[in-house]
Amino acid sequence: METTLDTLLEDTDYALGGASSERARAENRVLLEELERKKRARSLAVPTDDNKVKARLREIGEPITLFGERAPDRRDRLKYVLSQIQAARGGDMVVDEESDESDSEEEEEFYTPGTSELLEARRRIAEFSIPRAHKRIAKQREESKLPLSRIIDLRKRVYADLKAYAILGSQIADDRAISQVRFSPNSKILASGSWSGNVKLWDIPSCNLSTQLRGHTDRVGGIAWHPQSTIGLEESVVNLATGAADAKVHLWSLNSDKPLATLKGHRERVARVAFHPSGDYVASASFDGTWRLWDIQTSTELLVQEGHSKEVFAVQFQDDGALVASGGLDAIGRVWDLRTGRTAMVLDGHVKEIFGIDFSPNGYQIATGSGDDSIRIWDMRSLRALHTIPAHLSTVSDVKFFRRAATSAAPSGDVSMDSPSEKQNGAEPAHPAEDDHLTSGLYLASSGYDGQVKIWSADDWQLVRSLSTDAGKVMSVDISSDGRFVVSGSWNRSYQLFANENIAL
Repeated sequence: METTLDTLLEDTDYALGGASSERARAENRVLLEELERKKRARSLAVPTDDNKVKARLREIGEPITLFGERAPDRRDRLKYVLSQIQAARGGDMVVDEESDESDSEEEEEFYTPGTSELLEARRRIAEFSIPRAHKRIAKQREESKLPLSRIIDLRKRVYADLKAYAILGSQIADDRAISQVRFSPNSKILASGSWSGNVKLWDIPSCNLSTQLRGHTDRVGGIAWHPQSTIGLEESVVNLATGAADAKVHLWSLNSDKPLATLKGHRERVARVAFHPSGDYVASASFDGTWRLWDIQTSTELLVQEGHSKEVFAVQFQDDGALVASGGLDAIGRVWDLRTGRTAMVLDGHVKEIFGIDFSPNGYQIATGSGDDSIRIWDMRSLRALHTIPAHLSTVSDVKFFRRAATSAAPSGDVSMDSPSEKQNGAEPAHPAEDDHLTSGLYLASSGYDGQVKIWSADDWQLVRSLSTDAGKVMSVDISSDGRFVVSGSWNRSYQLFANENIAL
């Protein structure tokens, strides 16, 4: 039964032994009423468009803006004023016309007419994602029939390898902070983005600079590789996408240091970018409060998605391609169904900003990293937080699940996933090669402002390995698709490469 205000006051009076005066009782009532008002304010439906927020403030006789006030702050002020009006009227709801208007604004914000291009994109995404989901589920059913001993042996082997990880090398990458690092799909190239606006490509594991891409004029925040990257084959093929504080998204072929195309539409800084698994679309998260979906073939904007009350920082697609998750500085994450445009799940539980978000390869779990120093694991089957990891001593800046690329199990002319010690001794691998695909999603990595990179098991969410960078704030982390390397990008202008200390290069 829900606790009422009078019940709380009676409990407080009893706790004071009956000695509380009318003044103390009145003070308690004021405090509890303020708590109730704040609770109601959070649930108020107010516009997300700044112009509509200003119009609403003007209607209720408030200044439309204050000195130095940003759009998110203005929206919070509107909520505060409306909650005061509610309290003054002594009701749980605003008057009918205000409630109706808020409801209509909510519908208008989230259900607006789309273009024929967006409709066609949604149809293509559905045709792409449904067979992949069927295939994934069928594979999971097969894996559920495997002997438990086989799964335990695989888990022990993988975690034993991770526990032997150490720093392989550190490289000064730019003259400003390294905001994001991402491995290419074949694990042979590392892309780094810097606050100087530079994007650089490095050979792995030698850490030699191979290419520098110039196009952005401000801080690079997002880097994403095309899922079918074909470096060096065709000049017109998109291999990489980057986003920066110049509010632009660049598409690169990597055969030139000039971008193939520039996607313009955001009004403020682009924080993160991500490719759809089909490779046909790219998403960008921005400080203008939206994330956007782009068609890379036509370089056109298909969707402008609102829904966050503050800046959107993180965006990532599910491996099937049906869903996309966004995380914002409002401490809220949202999962969107690309086929319908509806919200599939709200990730409400962090108390500070969400800076990192990633889908597990299993398709139904999501990890979010936050400024509250924790990682939360969400389960879409139960629509709730499954586990909370007290991950770092300071802000969690990035989270990344290990996912094995389909082509990395036995790349031609490359190193296999067999244990280095076994190869050096000429022994046969202790695990069958067909088990390699089972390692996808078995662990995840996180980076924090405490200078640590941490690796966590993805079954019981326990710490497997903690790696010190000695580089101050760690701003990004990634795992190569062949499982041999972990990389971190740091505030001190460098990136660090980690691997098993017995690795054969």
